[in-house]
Amino acid sequence: MIVVAGEALIDLVPREAGALAALDPRRGGGPYNTALALGRLGSPAAFCSRVSRDPFGEALLDGLREAGVDVASVQRGVEPTTLAAATLDAGGSARYSFYVEGTADRLFTAPDRLPEGTRAVSFGTCSLVLEPGASAYEELMRRAAAQGVFTALDPNIRAGLIADPDAYRARFKSWLPSVTLLKLSEEDAQWLGDTPREWLAAGPSAVVVTRGGDGLTVLTRDGSEYAVPGERVDVVDTIGAGDTVNAALLHGLSARGALSADGLAGLGADGWRELLTFAARAAAVTCSRAGAEPPYAHELGL
Repeated sequence: MIVVAGEALIDLVPREAGALAALDPRRGGGPYNTALALGRLGSPAAFCSRVSRDPFGEALLDGLREAGVDVASVQRGVEPTTLAAATLDAGGSARYSFYVEGTADRLFTAPDRLPEGTRAVSFGTCSLVLEPGASAYEELMRRAAAQGVFTALDPNIRAGLIADPDAYRARFKSWLPSVTLLKLSEEDAQWLGDTPREWLAAGPSAVVVTRGGDGLTVLTRDGSEYAVPGERVDVVDTIGAGDTVNAALLHGLSARGALSADGLAGLGADGWRELLTFAARAAAVTCSRAGAEPPYAHELGL
């Protein structure tokens, strides 16, 4: 079982580029998208979050159930669902405006225990920024790591939500001893300001950096570095692409029995390149359609 912990929200996705483009509501949130993608790929997955009882919240849970994701660990609240309004540039890249005050996911509390059979927990995005929920997710991360559970982190920086960048950067560094696999975009890495090698020295066994259409690179604790190109596709938008990479990496590691620090160390050049290529292919499918719509297993030949 792979548990994904973090926010679920509604993306308001524009039908075309421009600030005043018509918006369509779509299920989203980085952790939500990761859980959805894992379910569609066929990995046993569970979602750990706090979701509104409003119609948007019901639609979010319906999407997870349809993908086969266990939602027994989802807390519920009467507060509204978080909204994220996207604006697309000419190349399909999205920028977001968030509506987060008084929303349900901010009031998440850390559960007493993880679901039975949990082998990995994935964290990231807004849920590690917005208090008081951020401290609860942080507590869950540290506890899982202390219990020897594989932990994955995608900070997925949303700078507009971070009131004190320096404080966030320091907090991010404090998480690294509790992280097995760190995945982040090239833009996130630049914003955070340090290098993957510095992050590796602080704790993770591997750091995966996504470079959009240029592909993915992994740096490992033993000093190795492997890269694969991106898969060319007609891009509709990039919403959910990084989350699909998260899911593809976790799915591939699970299939290889490599959800551990030793498992990552044992992949070698061929194993990493195969895994990164799979993640790039999965992300390309997501980019080929509007909103965060990750691929199903059959679309990737699984």
